[in-house]
Amino acid sequence: MNGLEIRELECFLALSEELHFGRAGERLYVSQSRVSQLLAALERRIGARLVERTSRRVRLTPLGTRFLSELRPAYEQLSSTVERARAAARGVEGTLRIGFQGTADARLMAAIAAFQERHPGCVTEIVEVPFADPFGAVRHGEVDAAIVLLPVAEPDLVLGPVFSSERQTVAVSVRHAFAGRASLTAAELEGTPLIAATGPAPAYWRTAHAPSDTPAPAVRTLQEGLTLVAADRGAMLLCRPTAEYHGRKDVVFVPVDGLPDSVLGMVWHRDGGTARVREFARALSGADTGAVTSEA
Repeated sequence: MNGLEIRELECFLALSEELHFGRAGERLYVSQSRVSQLLAALERRIGARLVERTSRRVRLTPLGTRFLSELRPAYEQLSSTVERARAAARGVEGTLRIGFQGTADARLMAAIAAFQERHPGCVTEIVEVPFADPFGAVRHGEVDAAIVLLPVAEPDLVLGPVFSSERQTVAVSVRHAFAGRASLTAAELEGTPLIAATGPAPAYWRTAHAPSDTPAPAVRTLQEGLTLVAADRGAMLLCRPTAEYHGRKDVVFVPVDGLPDSVLGMVWHRDGGTARVREFARALSGADTGAVTSEA
C-alpha cells in the first residue's frame, strides 16, 4: 500500500467497465497513454497482470476479475465515507457538541436557542468542560467547540466570538476578614492566597485566574475550589454570574475593583471549522448575546 494512488484504482475500475483504453481515458479526463501508465503502476504494486491487452480486445485476467470483485465494494464504501464527511462539513445538520466552562448562563443559552431555531436539523449537545482543562475537550474531539474563560493563546485553536465581560468577585469563607466587605480593591487582595486550577490548564491561564504569589491549594473543579474556600483554605476569583450560580451559605462573594473583567470566548480546533461550528459562532456573535467577534 506504500505510495498507492487512488487514481490508479479509479483507472482500473474505469477500464474494467469500458474494456477500452481510449474510453477509460475519456471518463477520467486523461490521455490513453496516462491510462496505460496508471494501470502499469498498479500492476507493479500487485506483482501480476490485471488486464490482458491485444490488438483486438481488452479483458481482465482471472486475478483482475477477483481483484475487481473485492475492490469495487471497498472503493464505493470509501467514496461514500468521503462524501458523508464533505456533506457534514458543508451542511448544518447532525450533532453539534458545545462545551462550556463555569456556567451555561442566559447568554449562552440564548445563542443555543437562536442556533436551533435557524438550524432545526442540527441537534445541540451541551457538555461541561473541566475547570482545570479548558482546552482538552476540543483537542481530543470530545466537543466541536467550547466556551471557555480567556485568555486563550493556543496555536492549534481558533478564538472566535468573545463575550460576557463581567466584573470579578472573590469567594471567601464567611469566617474570612473580607466577608463583611461590600467590595475590595485589587491592591487589598494582594497577599491573599488564591486557589488556582491544576494542570493540564496552561500556566499562563492558571496565573490569569489566580494572580497571587501566596501559596494556595490547586483544584480540578470549581466545586473543589469552593469547598476549600468554605473551609477557609484560601480565596477564589469568579465572575459574577458563576458566583451567583454557585451561591452557598458558607461562602461570601465580594466584588473586586481594579482587576481585568472575566471574559468568555468560543474556541475550536483549527482543523474543526465546520459549517456547524461557524454557524454557532455567528449565533453567539448576535446582538442578543452582546458578543464581539475576535478571531485569532
